[in-house]
Amino acid sequence: MNGLLMALGFDYPLIRALWLMLGLGVVTWLVSVYKKDVSIVDSVWSILILLAACVYWQSLVNPALRAWVMLGLSVLWALRLSIYITAKHWGKTEDRRYQRIRARNQPYFAFKSLYLVYVLQVLLAWLVALPLYAGFLSAQPWGLGDTVGSLLMLIGLVIESVADQQMATYKAQKTTQLGVLNTGLWRYSRHPNYLGEFCIWWGFYLMAAFNGGAWTILSPLLMSVLLIKVSGVELLEKDIAYRLPGYQAYIESTPSFFPRLVPRKPSAD
Repeated sequence: MNGLLMALGFDYPLIRALWLMLGLGVVTWLVSVYKKDVSIVDSVWSILILLAACVYWQSLVNPALRAWVMLGLSVLWALRLSIYITAKHWGKTEDRRYQRIRARNQPYFAFKSLYLVYVLQVLLAWLVALPLYAGFLSAQPWGLGDTVGSLLMLIGLVIESVADQQMATYKAQKTTQLGVLNTGLWRYSRHPNYLGEFCIWWGFYLMAAFNGGAWTILSPLLMSVLLIKVSGVELLEKDIAYRLPGYQAYIESTPSFFPRLVPRKPSAD
C-alpha cells in the first residue's frame, strides 16, 4: 500500500492534495448524478480549496505565524461561502448555468459532467490554492507583505459577506415583484460579492509573493479571469437585462466590478 501511495506521488503535498481533491470531486459527482443536479459543485468549490490547505498544513513540522493566519482565513472563507451557497440553493432546481451545459452535452451528460464540471473544478481549485502552499511552507518572519495581504483578505471577506447578506435579505422581502438591488454595497458595484472574492485571492497572493511565492501569480490571475470574464460577471449578465426590469438602467449607473464612489445617473431615454 505504501509503495502504491509513493508511486502516486503522495510523498509530495501538492500531488497528495490533488489526489484527495479528485477523490472529493468524484464523490460529489456521484451525489450529483443521484440528485440530477450539478449545482452542488458550487457548494463544494471552497471546500476543495480548504482540503488543499489542510493537506499543506499537515505537511508542516513547526508552522509559522503566517501559516496559522492563512489557515484561519482559509477556514473562515471556505466555510462561510459553502454554507451560504448551500442555503441559497437548498430546495431549488438545478442552476440555469448548469441546465445550459446539460442541454448542450446530451446524451450521457451524467458521465460527461464528471470531466466537464467536476474534474475541471478540481484542477481550477488546485491551481487557485497555490499561494496557500507557498505561504505555508515559507519560514520567513512576518513582514509588511503579510500584513497588507491579510488585511486585504479580511476586507474582501467582509465585502463578500455583507454583499451576500444584503442580497439574501433583499430576495427574502415578501413583495410581488422584486426590482434591482441598488442600495448598500450594490450601489457602488453590480457585483460586490465578486469584488470581495477578488480581494481575498490577491490578499493570499501577497502573503505568498513576499515570501518566495511570486511564482503563484497564476492563482489570482486565474481567479480574476473567472470572476470577470468566465463564470462570474460576464456569464451572469449575459441576458439579465432582458429578464430583470430596471437592470439596464442599473448597468448605466453602476460599475460592473470596481466601484465608483459616486455612481452615474442613468442616461435619459
